[in-house]
Amino acid sequence: MSSARYPISSSTMFLALFIAFLFVSPTYSTFRHALDHPKVQKGFQISLKHVDSSGNFTRFELLQRAMRRGRKRMERLSLMASTESDSSIESPIHAGNGEFLMQLAIGTPPGSYNAIMDTGSDLIWTQCKPCKQCFDQSTPIFDPKKSSSFSKLSCSSTLCDALPSSTCSDGCEYLYTYGDYSSTQGVMATETFSFDKVSIPNVAFGCGIENEGSGFNQGSGLVGLGRGPLSFVSQLDEPKFSYCLTSIDAKKTSTLLMGSLAGVNATGNSIKTTPLIKNPSQPSFYYLSLEGITVGDTLLPIKKSTFALNSDGSGGMIIDSGTTITYLEETAFDLLKQEFTSQMKIPVDESGSTGLDLCFTLPSSANDIEVPKLVFHFTGADLDLPGENYIIADSDLGVACLAMGSSSGMSIFGNTQQQNMLVLHDLHKETMSFIPTHCDQL
Repeated sequence: MSSARYPISSSTMFLALFIAFLFVSPTYSTFRHALDHPKVQKGFQISLKHVDSSGNFTRFELLQRAMRRGRKRMERLSLMASTESDSSIESPIHAGNGEFLMQLAIGTPPGSYNAIMDTGSDLIWTQCKPCKQCFDQSTPIFDPKKSSSFSKLSCSSTLCDALPSSTCSDGCEYLYTYGDYSSTQGVMATETFSFDKVSIPNVAFGCGIENEGSGFNQGSGLVGLGRGPLSFVSQLDEPKFSYCLTSIDAKKTSTLLMGSLAGVNATGNSIKTTPLIKNPSQPSFYYLSLEGITVGDTLLPIKKSTFALNSDGSGGMIIDSGTTITYLEETAFDLLKQEFTSQMKIPVDESGSTGLDLCFTLPSSANDIEVPKLVFHFTGADLDLPGENYIIADSDLGVACLAMGSSSGMSIFGNTQQQNMLVLHDLHKETMSFIPTHCDQL
């Protein structure tokens, strides 16, 4: 059987098997809301830093740390689905947390902060004085009394109405909860947000004075990029954004492009575009229609209903920047695992040492291995993944692993599978586009 071959490094660090790309066969591959103020009319670029980038970790260690967070995020998503029919829940639950940090400045004069980017929720918020309950952060807590551009949001504003849980006392007060019972509570306001040399006035955000829970202390708050009216992207005149994520172990930063700059590279025959699907039960999420998966030259016999979004809001597939590996509904993953096992020419590793569901034993004397291609068939877009987006290897451990796992119900297209692609979210056209890109060169 024809194949592509991949060199195996003898380095002591964890390496992806994508050092050389020797393509032989087509079946194998390398690895607006209506605000009470004008909408923002600028396009701008923001650098993204992985939350573990300051640590001294190998690629495999980085992946394991990110996977542990990803499993917790999966639990949040499952909890969200299970509470949809629970009338006793007073405040809707959101995904929260993420894998990438952005640097921004808030107020006049501006103060610098790191915030978590989250495509699974909407609210923008930061910790504010006077803090009744706040977590530790590396920068001073934002003091609205020291900013001349701070203004509380009126209770009659459209955005106050858009909050899932709010009261009106001293302005529009909010409570926003996340799936692990982390939460932020405070007052909604508008403020000037600055990104490098670009300043954006009248951004609506939550000024949190009671904030608790795990996962937020890597930043001073969170920037929601979901599909709802509260999100940062929905406050742009041109409601679209794209990100380009470098490999998890890359020293160079990833990139977030907002507004008119989002589609700057979205031209040519390489662009793949698929429609976004709406889920009234989870309006913040970016749902995609996955119609099938091909391994090598074999289209997996997955039932059409497997990835369907059900009428009760369950099931379906979302694309998410805050989940590290792709999780497929269990029956689909079992078929993928079975086909991968049959097409790989090396034995399955049964040690379970990596935390991944499917690994293979690397031949001790081999310099490269054969890996089947992997194609995700979205509606209108066949996404042929580069090998480094789904196969990872550790020459010291002697294993090569499939960077995917199984889930119950909802499936998630994770950020490892999105690396070195410009992923364009267009809320106006309600489409998602993928453009192969050298993300470290943006």
